[in-house]
Amino acid sequence: MDVDLIFKIAAVGIVVAVLHQILVRSGREEQAMMTTLAGLIVVLMMIVYEIKDLFDVIKNVFGLW
Repeated sequence: MDVDLIFKIAAVGIVVAVLHQILVRSGREEQAMMTTLAGLIVVLMMIVYEIKDLFDVIKNVFGLW
């Protein structure tokens, strides 16, 4: 795993947190929740690709399939 992935996840988290605070303070709680949910989905998709790569490496190391 690269350090770049950790920085990307942190950047998404910071941007989502700032947007969430701005939207909550302007009275748009629903859009703040949707922004948070969208950020979570983006991060989960980034992690899913890394987990897929991990399983591919494990398959190659142990000679599965």
